[in-house]
Amino acid sequence: MKVARFYAPGDIRVEQADEPQAGPREVKLRVRNCSTCGTDVKILRAGHPNLDPPRIMGHEIAGEIVQVGAEVPGWAVGDRVQVIAAVPCGQCRECLRGRMTVCLNQTSIGYQYEGGFAEYLVVPEQVLRVDGLNRIPDGLGFAEASVAEPLACVLNGQRLAGIGADDDVVVVIGAGPIGCLHVRLARAGGAKRVVLADLQPDRLKLSADRVEPDAVIDASATDLVEEVLQLSGGFGADVVITAAASGAAQEQAVRMAARGGRISFFGGLPKDKPFIALDSNLVHYRELTVVGANGSSPDDNKQALELIASGAVPVTDLITHRLGLDGVHEALDVVARGIAVKVTIEP
Repeated sequence: MKVARFYAPGDIRVEQADEPQAGPREVKLRVRNCSTCGTDVKILRAGHPNLDPPRIMGHEIAGEIVQVGAEVPGWAVGDRVQVIAAVPCGQCRECLRGRMTVCLNQTSIGYQYEGGFAEYLVVPEQVLRVDGLNRIPDGLGFAEASVAEPLACVLNGQRLAGIGADDDVVVVIGAGPIGCLHVRLARAGGAKRVVLADLQPDRLKLSADRVEPDAVIDASATDLVEEVLQLSGGFGADVVITAAASGAAQEQAVRMAARGGRISFFGGLPKDKPFIALDSNLVHYRELTVVGANGSSPDDNKQALELIASGAVPVTDLITHRLGLDGVHEALDVVARGIAVKVTIEP
């Protein structure tokens, strides 16, 4: 079979590999779609401490079951499925407390396990053990189902930030695919007004034309904090989501938050620049809540699939590029340059 395998920073090879076979507690998929994300670009550029090369990349996966292990109940050849990316152990202190996104022993598809940039994938036993294989609803395409994984992460982040009040003004900083999903989920959750901001005017327009936020802010041409204050009548944003790996955006988020506001540091910062300047008096006197967001749980993936299938969070128009495995380098280049919304690989 054909795969895209990471060997070292700057070295991803499209090559032939032996077709895997499912063990007794595993299932094997014919991968139909594996979508890309910014993390894939980071791996290409610098590798990842949790990824031991050589490794087949790709973690936003949807496909069709072609083999079922003898000890796997409830699944059959031909079932259409979506696979979780972050795999909790289900047994540690955090998992038992219902906090699977911060599992102490988390592993991941495309990191410790072979990923979805391949024609076939064996779903590990651990995924099945935590109910991480999800049936794709009838009428939902494989490409759309693959977007359930990033939407699941967005769902987790918005739940932690408490989005849902019908009078919330929500500001999303970062107009990439994650930012687009944040806009649509916030609107589906009942936010009064959703604002999308970015430093790159072309990417902002590309995304805003699709998700149609209530307002857009080109942060390269105006003071983002002042603009948010003006749009909100001087009160500030009830929720600010930093859907970008930017310390500056995190600092701005605290400054633009309204009294009692919630701030989601959704995008992680580079490992060599993890610190920001935080005015803790703003947090103190405005009674702000600052939360992180780390991936998603198996239940988040199930809910994300339902949101997509129901039409509550449309994703079809966000998929701007569809490429085969031979086009994986082009796909990652397109993602890196910010000239696409969502890019999916169809092995």
